[in-house]
Amino acid sequence: MNPKAGAGKSYLVLACGVATLGGLLFGYDTAVISGAIEPLREWFDLDATMKGWAAGCALVGCVAGVILAGPMNDRLGRRTTLLLAAALFLVSALGTALPRTFTEFVIFRILGGLGVGIASMTSPMYIAEISPARLRGRMVSLNQFAIVFGMLVVYFVNYHIAGLGDDSWMRTTGWRWMFGSEAVPALILLAALFFVPESPRFLCRKGRTKQARMILARIDGAVHADREIAEIEATLRQESGNFRELLRPGLRGVLILGIALAVLQQVTGINVFLYYAPDIFRSIAGAGTDIALLQTVVVGAVNLVFTVIAIVTVDRIGRRPLMIAGAAGMGISLVAIGAASSAQAIGGWLLLFVLGYIASFALSVGPVTWVILSEIFPTKLRGRALAIATFFLWSANFVVSQTFPMMDENPWLLERFHHGFPFFIYAAFCVVLVWVVMRFVPETKGRSLEEIERDWQIKNPGRATTGAE
Repeated sequence: MNPKAGAGKSYLVLACGVATLGGLLFGYDTAVISGAIEPLREWFDLDATMKGWAAGCALVGCVAGVILAGPMNDRLGRRTTLLLAAALFLVSALGTALPRTFTEFVIFRILGGLGVGIASMTSPMYIAEISPARLRGRMVSLNQFAIVFGMLVVYFVNYHIAGLGDDSWMRTTGWRWMFGSEAVPALILLAALFFVPESPRFLCRKGRTKQARMILARIDGAVHADREIAEIEATLRQESGNFRELLRPGLRGVLILGIALAVLQQVTGINVFLYYAPDIFRSIAGAGTDIALLQTVVVGAVNLVFTVIAIVTVDRIGRRPLMIAGAAGMGISLVAIGAASSAQAIGGWLLLFVLGYIASFALSVGPVTWVILSEIFPTKLRGRALAIATFFLWSANFVVSQTFPMMDENPWLLERFHHGFPFFIYAAFCVVLVWVVMRFVPETKGRSLEEIERDWQIKNPGRATTGAE
């Protein structure tokens, strides 16, 4: 084995590993609410609408975060932007653990959402820009692994905290420990970011080509560095850097496609299960609190296992096949959940149906959507374009998170569908997602970011590049 090659791989893994801590905190921050939502509801005496706001208010911060993160990434760099996200995570963890009023809780959750929004676009963008093309899909997918690992960790933490006392203790104290526990990974990310380099593509944009070449050479050798620098510089010379460039023929289509994929990842229902899983198991299957939290841990474990499978296969099978198969599996599972719930015949099958949905999502739509979004936009505009797509992603997430309790507890819908109605809605969007992928998404496996960009500039997206004609 070439020692230099081994050292380069270790350097790449270190850089990407630190960046994925942003993904871990993304998952931790968004999923911590699942264990705390019911005692939080009781402590602040919230109705269904305010319960949705308690779960979804962080997403308002996420939307604002991606609006700010685009210009910050383009002006300050990827690493500095992640440093700010880590600081926001820390402040949010401490603030949500010690609120005196529901308004204070919401303010600190929104601050955490700012961190999530920034990290959700910056981490995959940084990884995509520092990784060689042959490893890019796998490395970007590690960010999704970190997200679901963060979720699994916080599910375990919530379950452990819930076991420290009775229901009364959970209403007064337990939920505070759940939110405060996020301070630990936030501090780790803050410290680790001082040991990784800036994105080579950002450095080239700022005229620091020598530094960019050194980083690329350390990752994959001098030949790779020279080739990458040449492609980056050629691409930068062709772009004005103006947002209007995204609206020109060819690139306008990729912007619309990115927005569509971002929205469809959310409106197919994933965060209903990640935020409300204990409630779903309690209300539909009649599980107790301990069993509901334990089943949520199982959901997190399946999410993690199938994300690992996606990481291994995304650069072998390709993006399109995984997306199509996964979205179809999600739709089938959602129909099963909705039908069984409507017939009030869920029995012991609910967990199996939910796990089928989670496995399908983790194998495909979860990680692969982020891979595609990190690949398809032009280099100089990637920060702004990802910000737009991620803005729509978090906006869709907020709508789903806010409306699920309202649909699930609506008396008219409960009478006719029991708890099944929302799942039929999400299943319909799975059908839309399959159609969008089959019709419009190009296969980007094994291609450089600059090659992908040139194709979007000269071809009609969704036709010549998809191979689906």
